[in-house]
Amino acid sequence: MKRLYVIGDIHGRLDLLDRMIALINLDIRAGDGEALIVTLGDYIDRGPNSREVLDRLLQNPFSGKYVALKGNHEALLQAFLDDPTVGADWWRLGGVTTLRSFGIAIKPRMTRRGFAHAAEQLREALSPQQIEFLGSLKRSLVSGRYFLCHAGVRPGVPLDSQNEEDLLWIRDEFLSSEIDFGKIVVHGHTPVGEPEVLANRINIDTGAFLSERLTCAVLEGDGHRFIST
Repeated sequence: MKRLYVIGDIHGRLDLLDRMIALINLDIRAGDGEALIVTLGDYIDRGPNSREVLDRLLQNPFSGKYVALKGNHEALLQAFLDDPTVGADWWRLGGVTTLRSFGIAIKPRMTRRGFAHAAEQLREALSPQQIEFLGSLKRSLVSGRYFLCHAGVRPGVPLDSQNEEDLLWIRDEFLSSEIDFGKIVVHGHTPVGEPEVLANRINIDTGAFLSERLTCAVLEGDGHRFIST
C-alpha cells in the first residue's frame, strides 16, 4: 500500500527541513510498501536559507518518489524576475531574506531601479538546476482520496477546474467552507498552532519559520498521523 508523506511550508528553514528529511527516511525504512513524498510549496522567503532549501530539494533527498508543488512565494519570485516593479510586494512578504540568501546586497529602502538591479542579480545567481526545479513545480496533485495543493480550492468549482490563483492564494472562502470537495484537501499557506484535521481538509502549515515546527502528514489508507520537528 502506498504511504503518502506531505510536508508543509518550509520558508527557508534548512535546519528544520534536514531534520524532517531524516525523520521521514527513518519512517520509510521502518515501514513496508511504496512511499510518495510531496512538499506543498513555499520553500523560500522569511527564513534564512532559501537558496540552500532549493538545492536540497532539487536533488530529491527522500527515500522514495518525490513531487514538489508550487506555493505563492515561488510565484512571487517568478513574478519578480518577470517584472521587478512587484518587488515591493515580494519584499513585504519575505522576499528580502531570499535575496540575501543568494548573496544579493539589500538597502534598507529600495527604489524601482534598485529592484530592477536586484532582479538582474537574482537571474544571474539562480543556477540552471534551481531554475529547472522552479519551472517544474506542479500546481496540485491527486493521490487516492486526497487532493494536495498549497493554499486550498474554490468551493463549488470542480477540482480539475481550479485556477492557479486560488490554488496558491485562497484563504477565507476555502477555510470557512464545510462542503465536500470530492476529496480531502491537504494544504498549507495559513499557519496554525497544531495540524488542523477537518472532515473536508487537513492544514499542515505550522508556521515553521517562527514556530520551529515543520509538520509532515503521513497518510495511509483511511488513517493519518503527523511527524513534526
